Order: sequence, then structure tokens, then C-alpha cells
Amino acid sequence: MLRGLLSFSSMTMVSRVLGLVRDIAFNATFQPGAATDAFWVAFRIPNFMRRLFAEGSFSTAFVPVFTEVKETRPHADLRELMSRVSGTLGGFLLVLTALGLIFTPQVAWLFAGGSGAKFGLTTELLRLTFPFILFVSLTALAGGALNSFNRFGLPALTPVILNLCMIAGALWVAPRLEVPILAMGWAVLFAGVLQLLFQLPALRSIDLLTLPRWGWTHPDVRKVMRLMVPTLFGSSVAQVNLLLDTVIAAHLFVGSQTWLSQADRFLELPLGVFGIALGTVILPTLSRHHVKTDHEGFSRALDWGLRTTLLISVPAMLGLMLLSQPLVATLFQHGAFKPFDTRMTAMSVVGLSFGLPAFALVKIVLPAFYARQDTRTPVRAGVASLVANMVMNGLFLLVLYHLWAPADARALGVRHALSNTPGLHLALGLASAVASYLNLALLWRWLRKAGVYDRQPGWTGFSLRLAGACVAMAAAVALGLWWAPDFTTVSTARRITWLAVLVGGGVFVYLAALLAMGFRPRDLREH
Repeated sequence: MLRGLLSFSSMTMVSRVLGLVRDIAFNATFQPGAATDAFWVAFRIPNFMRRLFAEGSFSTAFVPVFTEVKETRPHADLRELMSRVSGTLGGFLLVLTALGLIFTPQVAWLFAGGSGAKFGLTTELLRLTFPFILFVSLTALAGGALNSFNRFGLPALTPVILNLCMIAGALWVAPRLEVPILAMGWAVLFAGVLQLLFQLPALRSIDLLTLPRWGWTHPDVRKVMRLMVPTLFGSSVAQVNLLLDTVIAAHLFVGSQTWLSQADRFLELPLGVFGIALGTVILPTLSRHHVKTDHEGFSRALDWGLRTTLLISVPAMLGLMLLSQPLVATLFQHGAFKPFDTRMTAMSVVGLSFGLPAFALVKIVLPAFYARQDTRTPVRAGVASLVANMVMNGLFLLVLYHLWAPADARALGVRHALSNTPGLHLALGLASAVASYLNLALLWRWLRKAGVYDRQPGWTGFSLRLAGACVAMAAAVALGLWWAPDFTTVSTARRITWLAVLVGGGVFVYLAALLAMGFRPRDLREH
């Protein structure tokens, strides 16, 4: 599993770094405002589907069934399953894409609200980005099959294509168009096609490149679909919450959509490289242990995933919260991106980062249910989390509204005050973070109740080492920030220098503290 994690993580790291370059290019080209809000709304909807299928519902339903057929039946049955699933999934997604294109104005109204130029631009962009759902979901099917054969690198590298297309769109295509932001819509569409084509040679190498065939009545396809329907919701609560946040953010200060989307980029690195990577790598292993009724192996694998995730996600949370403004200013404050945008985006980073350990741990705990083909239990936790997120959205917005909204704005009505008070988007990030902790707590409670996981020895010592190292790191970074200049006003060279010192110093102190308290690299091995 460690080898698989390193393979997946290294390729994901390339993708995430290019994603950062993509956002830097985007922010240098487009000033945050109505046009960028329209694009992020149009991109978030198909991107939600990408995470739903590529990192959520489809993979968690498909991989256990695929692994079971792979371990217990001939390769011909595996080819048949691949053919039937691709044909059925492709047919369903063709209908979904067609409906999306027909009802694009209604979808745009739901997520962007209102009318006028912003609504029209959102509609036009959605018509370009919506077909991305079809191509990226079929790409996820290919990636799930490759992961089951322990080929993690190529599927993890595939998102690089999207980032390269969007960088090209921002830097070279946008200046040549009458409406520059449309270049990003075309970039997303072309990237979807190229990503699917990129996976096909690897599928051929494992003899699974088959012609799609309709298979709604095929027993294995029905099994995948039966498992998938609950996970459509259960595995992607965080993404559903983000979509609901999109609806609310449409009524806040212009630019809120963009600031929330840019903040999400900072969570993508630790969450994608470690949280999602660990969940992807651990699912086939847990599925094999379940098929072989190896209770001890199942517990060891899950325990390893939990500890490894905590080692990364807890210090990452603290680092992102402490260094939110230095990070945003250094990476994004160029060209059209101004100091005001830096401060607003940093607020989003703080709110969302608070939930990073929960976001990551949910990616590890969910495979423990899906490997056993239990897709109903996560739905219960997901429903509770979703309801809590909406309640806390309202609660946190109410608190910040009374704290920050000027009296003259409130005198003109709540809607006017919401749309003219910058910073209220912080409430949405905090609500998503708290809801994720609730989701994790419920999943953990029901996992222990099922009796499929036995906690391995050494958790007390591990927790003390982790806590001590995080306190030392946070103290070192806070001390460095006290000496550092205001990142929104100094030159780019000084920002880069100071950020390198702060990040490098924090990492050094964290690792040194872990080693001083007895942690060793061999502890990363599965017990």
C-alpha cells in the first residue's frame, strides 16, 4: 500500500502543482468579479460530478465488485463486466448530458440566480462545460479498473491534462476572444475528451479495452448500480455542501464565488495528494481482505490509513490557517488579483482549512464501508451532515451579518446588506468544515459498532507525538509571522523568500519534533 500511495501521490502532486499554476494564470488574466464568478459556477457543477464519480460514488461502488470478479472469476468475465458497465454508464450519462444542455438556463438560474449579463454568461459557459461530465466519468471507469490492477500512477496523472488546457486557455486563447472568459469553457470541454483518450492505451495493456454494450440487466452491473445509488449521496457530502454554498454565495458580495473557489485550491494539495490518494489505494486492499474474510488484515490496513492521514492532515490544517494570507498573496496577488482579493481569499482558506482533517479522514473511513459493500450506512451520516451544514450556514451568516454589515446597508434590507458586505463568505467555509466533523463522527461511531475494525496498539504514543510536533510547528510558524512583513504590500521576491522560510522552517520543526519524540520512518509501514 505504501508503494501504491507513493506512486499515486507523486502523480497527483504533479497535477496539483499544475492546478496551482493554472489558478495563478487565471488570476493574472481575469480580475475577480461577475465574469469569474460565472465561470466558477459553470465549472463547479461538472467538477462536482467529477468528484462524485472519479473520487466518490462510482469508484467506491465499482472497485469492490470489479475486485471480487477479478479475484474469483476468469478474465473473460472481467472483460464482460467492463463492456457492460461502460455501455450502461455511457448511455445514462449521454441522457444526463443532453438534459443538462436542454435545461442549461434553468441550471444557471438555480446556481447563479438573477438575470442579466452574469446569468447569460453563466448559461453560455455551462453549455461548454456540461459535456465534461460524460468524458470525465468514463475516464473514472478506466481509472478504477487500472487501480484494481495496482496501477495508480497513470489515473493520478490524468488530471494534468485539464490543468494544461486551462493554462493554455487563460494565457493564449482568452486574449484573442471577444469574451475572454469563454476560453476557459472551451478548455474544460477539450480536456474532457483528451483525458479519456489518454487512458485507453493503458486499458489495452491489461486487455480491458472493450466495446461498450448496454447491460442494465447484467447481474454484476445491477450490483454496481445498487451499491452506487446510495453512494451518490453518501460519499460526496462535502461536494454537495459546496454546491449548496454556490447557491448561497450567488447572493453575497460580488467575487465571493471566486474567493471560495480559489481557497479550495489550497486544500486540494494535502487532500488530493494524501487524503484521496490514501482512500484510492486502500479501497482495493480492504476489498481483498473482505473477500478473503481476513478481519485482522482489514483492521491493520485501515489503522495504517488513519495514522498516515493524521500525520499529514493535522499539521497541514494548522499551516494553512496560519499562513493563509502569505500563501494567497505570494501565489495569486499578481496582475488583476489585488490585495483586497488576497484578504478575502485568505478568509476562505482559514474557514475551509479548519475541516481538512475531517475531509481527509472521511476519505479513509468510507472505503471501510464500501469494501464490505455497505453503501447505506454512509447515507445516514451524509444526510445528517448535509442538514447540519445548511443550518450552520444560516447560523454563521447571521452572526457575521450582525457583526460586519454596516447599519446603513442593513437599513436598505437584508438582501442589500448581504450583497454589499464583503467577508460573509467565511460563514460558508466554516459551516462546511463543522459539518464534515459531524459526518466523520457518525461514520466512526457506526464503524466501531459494526465490529469490523480493531484498533491496533500504539495509538496513545502516536497521538502524543503528533500533538507535540504540531504545537512545536505552530509556535515556530507564529514566531516567524511576527517577524515577517505584510505580504500584501512587499515585492514578489520578498514574499517568495519569506514564504519559503516560513514553510521550510515549519516542516523542519515538525519533522524534528516527531523524530525527537521517538517517531521513525519505519512506523509508516503497515503494522
